[in-house]
Amino acid sequence: MRPSACPGLLRIVPALDGGICRVKLAGGLLSAPQAIAIADAIDQHASGIVDITNRANLQLRGVKQGHEDALIAALLGAGLGPQETSHTSADDVRNVLVSPAMGRDAHALCDTGVLAEGLLSLLQSDTRFAALSPKFSLMLDGGERLMMLDHPHDIWFSAIGQEAHEDGLSAFGLAGCPPVTASHENALAAVAARDVVAFTQALLHAFLDLAAPEHNRMRDLFATHRAQDVVAQAERNSGVRLLRGDSISQWRRTTADASRRLGAHRQNDGQRFHVGAQPALGRVNSATLRGLAQLAHDNEGATLRMTPWQSVLLTDIVTANIDGTLQTLEALGLATTRNDPLTRVIACTGSTGCAKSHADTKADALTLAAHVPAHTQAHLSGCSRSCAAAHRAPFTLLAVAEGRYDLYQTHDPRDPTGFGRCIARGLTIDEAAHKLQACAASSTDEPFDA
Repeated sequence: MRPSACPGLLRIVPALDGGICRVKLAGGLLSAPQAIAIADAIDQHASGIVDITNRANLQLRGVKQGHEDALIAALLGAGLGPQETSHTSADDVRNVLVSPAMGRDAHALCDTGVLAEGLLSLLQSDTRFAALSPKFSLMLDGGERLMMLDHPHDIWFSAIGQEAHEDGLSAFGLAGCPPVTASHENALAAVAARDVVAFTQALLHAFLDLAAPEHNRMRDLFATHRAQDVVAQAERNSGVRLLRGDSISQWRRTTADASRRLGAHRQNDGQRFHVGAQPALGRVNSATLRGLAQLAHDNEGATLRMTPWQSVLLTDIVTANIDGTLQTLEALGLATTRNDPLTRVIACTGSTGCAKSHADTKADALTLAAHVPAHTQAHLSGCSRSCAAAHRAPFTLLAVAEGRYDLYQTHDPRDPTGFGRCIARGLTIDEAAHKLQACAASSTDEPFDA
């Protein structure tokens, strides 16, 4: 195994506010009994606080010293651990991002549920994958309208339709995300859906064959090897036939709509709806978890899912229950429309819980939210690690001291190389709010669906 300081269910790491335990959810799915089990566990063994992560997982904060084993046992008893619990690597590698509306999105080209299960099973069953970094991640995109396209992944697959193969095709790439505009890198090739799992296994083995100890992620490997070399080795070893050509390299993914994480939207059966809401800064407490569990229970057949926007989604809500579901979510303190300013800001834990943070980003984000223009998004980061956002937001406030931030602007939210261009330094929150409003008003950027 590669050494890691990343928290997991089986590896609780210390922080200023206590231990951190990260629970990885398959497809973001959390059953009502599991939500109640987590609520009970964090009340007894932690601070009662949970953060939804940008990979649609849950981060339990403030784990009490001496309570680690009891917390882990409670979570495993609720079925929240990996299939194989004898070593932490089985938990570490469960990094497959899908749409929170998987299997329900009316705009999807295919249902990726079976493929997602196959990939998760592969990651946990191949013992060699213990050598992968806990941050190594895969994305499986079925063409849903509700899909996080901006997070770069080590390997991504995106459905491109069924014209050439009965079971569908997926374009794929390495160290990036599906191309949306001409300025983004092209897909490397396409693979039949039935071959995705076998080809992924070959890609992972090719990465491990070629990677030096310092190469934790696919992008690190590209310092010494070409992406085409990794793909060629995987193609040879897997026996999978890849499709190439102009139709593949020029393919562009239809733009997704992140606003569909909020409110009610009709599902692919034409009758039921998925209903979404956003907790302030992605943080919920045990009472909110119990309320969400009750809401899922009261809507027969509903499922509760976390999203990479640090929000929650309830699927399979019948028309008669939509208004009541939205009202209950709002009563729990969650935003259900883009009109709520708290849907426009994201922030890391900040200095109250993290020793590396230079400012109380959570408190400052709550102050800033009302001043963020409706068409954009602001990200407050306590340090350069950018833990709260895997993508680059249109505006980033990078803390440099308590209550002081450098303000960055980027013209491409998918830019993985930095926060963008620094447009002001050492601002207070009030100064940042004024500057942000002026910049947003004069910006030629397209509106960002935060």
